[in-house]
Amino acid sequence: MPTPLTLYDNFTRSLRVFAPLKATEVGLYTCGPTVYDYQHIGNFRTFLFEDVLKRVLEWNGYRVRHVMNITDVGHLTSDADTGEDKMETGARRTGRAAWEIASLYTDAFLTDMKLLAIEDPTILCRATDHIGEQIEFIADIENKGYTYRTSDGIYFDTSKQPDYGFLARLDRAGLEGGKRVDLGEKRSITDFALWKFSPPGEKRQMEWASPWGVGFPGWHIECSAMAQKYLGDYFDIHCGGEDHLSIHHPNEIAQTQARVGTRLANFWMHGYFLLANDAKMAKSEGGFLRLDSLVDRGFDPMAFRYLCLTAHYRTQLNFTWDALDAAATALDRMRNGLFALPEGGTPDARYIERFSGEINDDLNLPRALALGWEVLRGELPPASKKVTLLAFDRVFGLGLGAWRPKEESIPQAVHALAAARAAARSAKQWVEADRLRSELHEAGWEVEDSGDGYRLKRK
Repeated sequence: MPTPLTLYDNFTRSLRVFAPLKATEVGLYTCGPTVYDYQHIGNFRTFLFEDVLKRVLEWNGYRVRHVMNITDVGHLTSDADTGEDKMETGARRTGRAAWEIASLYTDAFLTDMKLLAIEDPTILCRATDHIGEQIEFIADIENKGYTYRTSDGIYFDTSKQPDYGFLARLDRAGLEGGKRVDLGEKRSITDFALWKFSPPGEKRQMEWASPWGVGFPGWHIECSAMAQKYLGDYFDIHCGGEDHLSIHHPNEIAQTQARVGTRLANFWMHGYFLLANDAKMAKSEGGFLRLDSLVDRGFDPMAFRYLCLTAHYRTQLNFTWDALDAAATALDRMRNGLFALPEGGTPDARYIERFSGEINDDLNLPRALALGWEVLRGELPPASKKVTLLAFDRVFGLGLGAWRPKEESIPQAVHALAAARAAARSAKQWVEADRLRSELHEAGWEVEDSGDGYRLKRK
């Protein structure tokens, strides 16, 4: 029997069998980048987890309607609703207009996505293109009595929701009792901005008229508004990084509960941090690593994708150059091993079933990757190895089938001899294998055998 897809839901803090709300289509919302700067490789670990989730859903036969947002306004430098909008800060840092840096860093993000073979979302929506939807959302919340006004904005009153913060299991009484922050006019430490007013006498680069005054939306409202617009009041899966668990996602849920009475998504899933020297990688710390930083040191971006596959999405992964080098070496061996195998086989049903079992066990990609190596080094017919591993790569996303060696092209006749020799060795026909090896030598080629196949090189 096929193994059912089981995913960890942070709302219930449990593994749950996944069943879509619609028969064949899955609604998936993933929190995208804030485009005030380049994205670092820690950000991309989260985006890669979400890409693998999407590929696993597709492996299971679902059509995925994937919505990702671009935060190009409203993300304040402090989660306590203080500080400046990060877009304005980025504009000052670069000496460019906020609209210009939003476009620049969005384009850079999309380029890096392609380098990592992250599939495009069905809908990529920008916060600044949906100001009307956000204003309408806030107005509905206001009409239902969940807001209050201060001198600097419209705030969500979390005291109106006894279960506020359930996703994060927040100790609201403890937070209130131990608060050491200046709340200003906020009534509670957990209240959050829905709409911020432009400072008196100051014109922001990004501001809009609203029923409450000229200003800009808070960060959290954009996701609730755009998710509901494109996926409905209640959809299948909402994803983000583990840093979204404590504030951003509880606030999304609170807003949607206030407006339509749902928790927005059936499953809430979070990818854990990529660490550098055992510390969270963050742009605010300075010196963060971009994908370009890896490329500048001679690494293929896909080596980073491979590295991320070696750790479960719900465990933190410590980034080191040695770890990336090991991933690059393993990827090179897998590529060469698969490339050397002949075409024309059929996938092995037993391995396909085992692979489904691993990936359907809450996206256990480390075990699925180990199974890929078992196929490559095992006793299956060479052509069956190739097509089976290529099937796995629909989830791995390593582009194994499209890869070609950079070295000189190997004549097809030489490939045929090497494949025939591999088949003879697999059948334990040693005399025939030695004869074919001699033919390869006479043609000017050597064959190097390994546990995962063979490699051809000129004598």
